[in-house]
Amino acid sequence: MDRPIRFASPKALRGALTLPGDKSISHRALLFAALAPGTTELVGLGTGEDVRSTAKALQQLGISLTWQGSDATVQGRPLAQWHSPAAPIDCGNSGTTMRLLTGLLAAAPGMDATLTGDASLLRRPMARLAEPLRRMGAEIALTADGTGPVRVLGKSLHGQQYVLQVASAQVKTALLLAGLHASGATTVREPAPSRDHSERMLGAMGADLDVAQDVVRIRPGALRSAGRVHVPGDPSSAAFFAIAVLLHPRGDVTIDGVCLNPTRTGFVSVLERMGARLLTGVQRTVLGEPVGRLHALSSVLRATRIDASEVPACIDELPILALAAACARGTSVFSGIGELRFKESDRLEATARLLRLLHVDVRDSSDRLEIVGKGQASRLTGCAFTAGADHRMAMTAAIAGAVGGGAVEVEGVASIASSFPGFEDALRRLSSF
Repeated sequence: MDRPIRFASPKALRGALTLPGDKSISHRALLFAALAPGTTELVGLGTGEDVRSTAKALQQLGISLTWQGSDATVQGRPLAQWHSPAAPIDCGNSGTTMRLLTGLLAAAPGMDATLTGDASLLRRPMARLAEPLRRMGAEIALTADGTGPVRVLGKSLHGQQYVLQVASAQVKTALLLAGLHASGATTVREPAPSRDHSERMLGAMGADLDVAQDVVRIRPGALRSAGRVHVPGDPSSAAFFAIAVLLHPRGDVTIDGVCLNPTRTGFVSVLERMGARLLTGVQRTVLGEPVGRLHALSSVLRATRIDASEVPACIDELPILALAAACARGTSVFSGIGELRFKESDRLEATARLLRLLHVDVRDSSDRLEIVGKGQASRLTGCAFTAGADHRMAMTAAIAGAVGGGAVEVEGVASIASSFPGFEDALRRLSSF
């Protein structure tokens, strides 16, 4: 475990910030570029370890990919020209890498690939993806617990219709990638809309698909290169800094170049009804993604409710939203959040544990949090918190220290490198001591 790092509140949080490329978009941009014959240049990719895992996996599968700084050049080729890796593919801590590659490689006849990862990833459920892929004719082997390592033996697949029990952008995308290479149409219906980066990007790259509110239908076909693409900034990372600014008594920060996809900005809607002074504005479009500016100012927040219908659009931001609720006036209730238990850690348990260490009154159950707000961030106490391998929990604890009345010592800060290697430096640049 890395050494604990202490985070304390500065006098002010002010300035301008540009964030690393969005992690979800970066994964998909690499994968889709690898499928599109010709050269694709990707500028400003996320530089975290998760995205690197996808890039390294593609190289093992025969894709020519060069990386310099935060930019990559990909020489795409049809899936039929990819080859089986000589060794197991290490997905690190990236569930996106493991799940999306499982769907794609299942549709490559003759492929023999084993996808593995770190201890945290190998505890995450994969059966919810394997089951629908098997209905398409896929041959996939999991452990007895329904987790990885995942062995994929590529087959000729046939399209199917699915109704997912849980809204999941990763499972949806894996099925769409399989459907892109299957016979006939593949239809995926979700109980609630999840993030739609795949649909937007596939459409922009020539895929034959139809999109309705909660249904996506894709037919087999080839993708075309997107040429040169500037990847927009990560809205999930933006949420952590925005909430830090809102909770700090002297905060004023502008974040430029952020992805403002409505399926990723649920946290903005939640914060706005809590009374946040948070402004957004779309300035351009990249591969169907709205991109623009987010401006946050110190605010007095009031309690709110989040129900299951809102969760898919703010799933990654729920821990930091819980911190905002802990500093708001009144009692907030987050319900239908059981999916948090299947992330890099049991985030529902970890969030409740962190809030209790900060002396916040919180009640938790299998899929619910009830948080009694303290009214202002300065009433949070200091504490020591172990985040383990969960980057979102490490970031949440760090922000608690940056806005609260006492310092927070965080163990597990190294995990933040999976999504945002420059997190500490960015926080320091905005801080006035």
